[in-house]
Amino acid sequence: MIDPDVVLLSRWQFALTALYHFLFVPLTLGLGFLLAAIETAYVLGGRAIHRRMVQFWSKLFLVNFALGVATGLTLEFEFGTNWSFYAGFVGDIFGAPLAIEALMAFFLESTFIGLMVFGWDRLGRMQHLVVTWLVALGANLSALWILAANAFMQDPQGAHFNPLGMRMELASLPALLFSDEAQAKFVHTSLAGYVTAATYMAGISAWYMLRGRHLALARRSFRVATLFGLLSTAGVITLGDALGYVGGHAQPAKLAAMEAAWRTEAPPAPFNVAAWPRQERQDNLFEIRLPYLLTPLVTHTLSQPVPGAVQIAEANEPRIRDGLHAVRALQALAASPADPGALREFEQHRDNLGFGLLAQRYAPDGDVLRLRDPDIRRAALDSIPDMFAVFWSFRLMVACSLLLLGYFVLALIHTLRDQVQHRRWFLRVAPCMIALPFLACEFGWLTAELGRQPWTVYQVLPTWLSASGHSRGELLYSLAVFGLLYSALLVVDVLLQLRLIRRGPHDGDSATPLQPAH
Repeated sequence: MIDPDVVLLSRWQFALTALYHFLFVPLTLGLGFLLAAIETAYVLGGRAIHRRMVQFWSKLFLVNFALGVATGLTLEFEFGTNWSFYAGFVGDIFGAPLAIEALMAFFLESTFIGLMVFGWDRLGRMQHLVVTWLVALGANLSALWILAANAFMQDPQGAHFNPLGMRMELASLPALLFSDEAQAKFVHTSLAGYVTAATYMAGISAWYMLRGRHLALARRSFRVATLFGLLSTAGVITLGDALGYVGGHAQPAKLAAMEAAWRTEAPPAPFNVAAWPRQERQDNLFEIRLPYLLTPLVTHTLSQPVPGAVQIAEANEPRIRDGLHAVRALQALAASPADPGALREFEQHRDNLGFGLLAQRYAPDGDVLRLRDPDIRRAALDSIPDMFAVFWSFRLMVACSLLLLGYFVLALIHTLRDQVQHRRWFLRVAPCMIALPFLACEFGWLTAELGRQPWTVYQVLPTWLSASGHSRGELLYSLAVFGLLYSALLVVDVLLQLRLIRRGPHDGDSATPLQPAH
């Protein structure tokens, strides 16, 4: 039995490193395609201002990419150091997309990014354009494989558990990579990155216009970013609804937490605009509700009920009782792998093995036969995530997205009327908006990961069983070191970007003669 504090500290450490890393990922995803689109305009039209735009924004891209790599490498090592049981249990499945990501995507973008930034005078226009598109493609392919691995944790597809090997085994790579969860998550996350990059480019361009600097570059960058941002924001909201629909069917407990729905109500159920969930009382301290809205929002029907958390927990009790038989059979197979009776018993109850493992933490010395009804009810309640954290992280993500949609609508109106440079109040607001998509991405990550609890792999492997057996002192020390190191890296990133932004594009960037097309 692993110390619960060790599991909690391991979760905190992984969350800290993941949240810091995810500050860099969305901007890389979106800025790469913005650079490719602008350079395409340069190759087709031959206008020097487009080349100047690509050269300037690619410097900021390079800084962000470097810090993203530095913070991301640690995460993969943490699977082995902090989550060794998880790594051994699902290594055959989880390792496949991560290996493909390194070989196909990471090497692709890291190989060509130097040519993109420093190859202007060594490559022809068409050659450099191909390089820029490869960098953008590599960044997004990297996200595809990583999100496919994460989607397996949310909705495990394409694998089965081998009771003799005591681990999960890959059964179908296409099922793993092309599950509904994986595809919806990839598109939603990519679009969130495009929104982040568009807000970033628009905010910096507005800052230049406010100060009367680099006006030609700023106005064109603002227009490109505004159009890109409006389309991406509309897409991220639409695909967010699709992801919620897919995730809600795969993880009803997460859906109940996102909506603070404690009890199943007759459809069409009311929607909680705001609420104060209380986990221990299984109710909400207060609710601000809109009638009839929840059912069509999350089920796309008017008659399908939305399961409440209490009913979900009650429905999980028989699954726990059934899963205890699978745990008992697994223990017998561990002692005697050739026992045909134990194997038959396991096969009869294998579908609920995860629920049996969830309750095993309350079994004295791991003996599931000694569990009583109160222990099973307690484990069933554990199957409900932290309602308060999931509800509010989801609400804050949606609020940020709606604010961004309104912002981009105004921005597009102003720029199409060629009035944005005269709307000084709007130019002051635009740089402040840069933080919103980063916050939305972080809140979205929290919603997805906290909503999956108490599972590392949903309904297969509980989180309490997944961690390594480190001491509290080791984890506290490493948590402090990572916190200080990542904070320092974030400060370095911000200072470098501010320095480049204040300096602005070099005058020589636009004076370089056009390269002939190859």
